[in-house]
Amino acid sequence: MANSLPQFTLRDFQPELGRLVISTPSFDYDSFPALGEQLVSLLSATVTEKQTDADIHSWLIDFEGCELMLKAEHYSESVWFETLSAHESQQEMAFLAQLFAKGF
Repeated sequence: MANSLPQFTLRDFQPELGRLVISTPSFDYDSFPALGEQLVSLLSATVTEKQTDADIHSWLIDFEGCELMLKAEHYSESVWFETLSAHESQQEMAFLAQLFAKGF
């Protein structure tokens, strides 16, 4: 059985900004919720709040007791995690960067 390529990989980690950008399969505004739920599930995280605007999804997630924003902008097909403050959650973001660097 052939191994499938990882769907989620690290694109850029900016610890000083509290931002982690990932590569994902292609999506559009309407298909992101399913992709986002898959991503959150893979991380064993939970969504605590969802907001949608004209071109962006912003989800507040709980990852191991740490609150992070998961954001997706469909025009650029960009997905990223942000801390609520650049100095918060540095350990969790570094851990996520390692996970995404390996891909899954």
